[in-house]
Amino acid sequence: MESNVAIRMTNITKTFGSVVANHRVSMDINRGEILSLLGENGSGKTTLMNMLSGIYYPDAGQIYVDGREVSIRSPKDAFDLGIGMIHQHFKLVDVFTAAENVILGLPEQGRINRKAIAQKVQAICDRYGFEIDPNQKVYDMTVSQKQTLEIVKVLYRGANVLILDEPTAVLTPQETEKLFTVIRNMKADGKAVIIITHKLHEVLAVSDRVAILRKGEYVGSVPTSEATELSLTEMMVGKKVTLNIDRPEPVDPQLRLSVRKLNCINKEGVQVLHDVSFDAYSGEILGIAGISGCGQKELLESIAGLQTEESGTSIEYYPKEGNSVQLTNCTPRQIRDYGIALSFVPEDRLGMGLVSSMGMADMADNMMLKDYNNGHSFFTDRRKPRKLAARIKEDLDVQTPDLVTPVSKLSGGNVQKVLVGREISASPTVLMTAYAVRGLDINTSYTIYRLLNEQKKKGVAVIYVGEDLDVLLELCDRIMVMCAGRINGILDGRRTTKEEVGLLMTQLKKEEGDAV
Repeated sequence: MESNVAIRMTNITKTFGSVVANHRVSMDINRGEILSLLGENGSGKTTLMNMLSGIYYPDAGQIYVDGREVSIRSPKDAFDLGIGMIHQHFKLVDVFTAAENVILGLPEQGRINRKAIAQKVQAICDRYGFEIDPNQKVYDMTVSQKQTLEIVKVLYRGANVLILDEPTAVLTPQETEKLFTVIRNMKADGKAVIIITHKLHEVLAVSDRVAILRKGEYVGSVPTSEATELSLTEMMVGKKVTLNIDRPEPVDPQLRLSVRKLNCINKEGVQVLHDVSFDAYSGEILGIAGISGCGQKELLESIAGLQTEESGTSIEYYPKEGNSVQLTNCTPRQIRDYGIALSFVPEDRLGMGLVSSMGMADMADNMMLKDYNNGHSFFTDRRKPRKLAARIKEDLDVQTPDLVTPVSKLSGGNVQKVLVGREISASPTVLMTAYAVRGLDINTSYTIYRLLNEQKKKGVAVIYVGEDLDVLLELCDRIMVMCAGRINGILDGRRTTKEEVGLLMTQLKKEEGDAV
């Protein structure tokens, strides 16, 4: 084996029942290299890396580390071989410090020397350019700091191969650039870094080589210097594609939603929204930008009738004809009884948007949830929802063996396709989406953008919460920036810049009358 190859995977195969996640995948991972792993939803990217990190065990094939065939049956085995994976969802204890989280689960002889551990953590931070205090509590950290801590945990355990799953999903542009600097520093130190991502512009910005999977099989790799977004997308889907986001001018925009002084306190008693006021118009896409957890979720849930607002709040809906309707503290059923066609794609796909725990709930079962109260027969008519499920499967290319496969068995991206398709099919007058393309491959993401623009052309008021600022700048007519539960500015999507939006996401403007 070549001296520069850190890991070689040969003929790796993994199946889940009748579903083949990976089929005879062979690829190399080199030292001192940043490798991006691309593929459509359900192409087997995460499954392949989960086998490398010890979460799954391959049905067939061999894995070689430093030229030696190994058996990786657990994350501990992976760590012992110098392989660590940083997942999208952090595995941290909020009440512990950074240093305490780093050593959590490690065998320690005798009394723990917290000072020595903190010094070692600080040495790792200094070596790679991390900005983190070893003695800081996790609950006081930003999302970016928590992700940094996850990387430090892996490095502390001696990892030479790091796998990052969607590492920039919740980061601002400034935080993303800091992360890229750290990744480049790790590369310079001889580490092998694998990034699983759907953001092609970031792939081109940071990686040295791109490996591509298609329907569970390895297509090949290409040096990033020889690739473009279009060429990579065509390799992923196996056909010619067009990567253009349309943004037609709004035609005769009419006020549909007026929100004034929206204040909301969550279940923990923390005020998450502070005097939020804005308007949404028909034939317009209003984008909402902000760091994850700054109130976007509660804002949309309040409008949809899923949160309780404080007194003084006004959420007023303006129909195409007739008088306005006050929606403050209305339930979703009351909103529907008013005849208001409001569709909501929530952030929590399976917990709030779809049912996965209802026995073996399939796509058709979840289609019925939107209007189950409209039926008149004791027995449920499944013909219409099955027809809708079949159309969504075809239009959005939902990767599922059949319509009766439970949604809990689908990949996250395919679950998202089912949810978005169902909500758009309801012919709404207001459509709210929270991270509609999170976890979706580039080809499907552009299909969603096209569908949102079609709704806009039909006169729907679209509210789009997104995490990719490049997309927000291309798709949205106006961009409302949130910071710490407040509106920090509303910008013209055609004239603003990514840097301006990113700055408003992280620095709260002072209210008029505040002390300087």
